[in-house]
Amino acid sequence: MLNRLTDKEREHLAAVKELPCSVCDHPGPSEAHHIEQRQQYTCVALCESCHRGPLMGWHGQRRMWAIKKMGELDALNVTFRRLLES
Repeated sequence: MLNRLTDKEREHLAAVKELPCSVCDHPGPSEAHHIEQRQQYTCVALCESCHRGPLMGWHGQRRMWAIKKMGELDALNVTFRRLLES
């Protein structure tokens, strides 16, 4: 079955993508990193480097994550806080 996004999910993802990176604070727009596939409300705002970068990124060696001593749930907490403050 195809995972079709609801209007609310699209709105949430758009808001996440406007935030700065939840790891390094690089200004937005950001990419939406899904902690779990098809779970739109557990997306983290990440810059390209912290998301897909070969050295710093989650899908790479995760060096920035180690420097900041962060995991996905820590970054999700930052994303939620920023969404609530905006």
